[in-house]
Amino acid sequence: MTATLARVEAHVFRTPIKEPVRTSFGIMTERVAVFVRVEDSDGARGWGEIWCNFPNAAAEHRALLFADILAPRVLGKSLDDPAALWSDLDRALHVLRVQSGDAGALSAAAAGLDLAIHDLRARKRGLPLWRALGGTDGSPVPVYASGLNPGRAAYDTVGRMRAAGYCAYKIKVGFGEETDLGSLRPVARELKAGERLMVDVNQGWDLRTASALAPKLAEFGLYWIEEPLLADRPMAEWTQVAAAAPTQLAAGENLRGAGPFQEAIDSGLFGVIQPDAAKWGGHSGCLPVARAALAAGRSYCPHFLGGAIGLVHSLHLLAAVRGPGLLEVDANPNPLREGLLGDVLTVRDGSVSLPGGQGLGLEPDIKTLSSLRSLHLERRT
Repeated sequence: MTATLARVEAHVFRTPIKEPVRTSFGIMTERVAVFVRVEDSDGARGWGEIWCNFPNAAAEHRALLFADILAPRVLGKSLDDPAALWSDLDRALHVLRVQSGDAGALSAAAAGLDLAIHDLRARKRGLPLWRALGGTDGSPVPVYASGLNPGRAAYDTVGRMRAAGYCAYKIKVGFGEETDLGSLRPVARELKAGERLMVDVNQGWDLRTASALAPKLAEFGLYWIEEPLLADRPMAEWTQVAAAAPTQLAAGENLRGAGPFQEAIDSGLFGVIQPDAAKWGGHSGCLPVARAALAAGRSYCPHFLGGAIGLVHSLHLLAAVRGPGLLEVDANPNPLREGLLGDVLTVRDGSVSLPGGQGLGLEPDIKTLSSLRSLHLERRT
């Protein structure tokens, strides 16, 4: 008898942080996460995560969309083909995206569901998730430290992450020329042999600013410049910035849909393609994008900046497709990540070993975070 989706849960957690996470578009004073768990009619379970970093006030809203909009459309459905189920749901949600204006929130809720279903399916098959996704190489995966705040904090964080085993770092820029160059110079001066440095503008420049500032980054030997423009700017503008940039461009975390990703890949303007599997597509949507990027000679580097579950999903997805990509690991303290990971994702020589066991290889003990939970929703057939 075919197993069907019998139960879904959403757990929202939030916790204040001592040092806010700064970006060119805003400041995060809390860390939030929406973890989802699914169960099929055989009792098998799987875990996923819905992206909700910013604005983090939207975390509960996304959990409610998951429980009250998505769940009625998928409960009782067969889980034999997760990609087909996600495609059907994606089509069904289109009218609601247009009607509600909640396109991003609905896409993220569907992505979290898809991640959880893939975890469940891998566990039932007795396979680690990366292998269930088609991977054949179980060697360690290279990582980089991300989310480095500007100013002196960038220098201090690089030192801390280097001591923790990292050898690649991404600093946030987009705060003005003086601040940006001041963040980068002390770090660049002390880079070790084999280390890499990247920057993330977080969509913080317009065309004029990007064309003026990108060439000034040449002195740092950057591996990539991420999102120097708003993701929805026309390709004509991206072409101008790519011509002015001293290194490859990276983008993709704020794209949704196979069409926009293929357009970005085909344009040849982006050396690094960065879909976020908890933000759009889950494994069903992002796996084909990653494979298309590699087939076109680009790098696939999954974007992720959230809790433990989404990070481990991103690790498995990158391990499944490989290529020259690196796994993004947030360098900022986050109890919703460290509180669940245990010794999973210990960095050695710039890489992490794949977790053992079935599915994610992580069984989140969310009871340890019970004091941080702001909402729990459950729906059943």
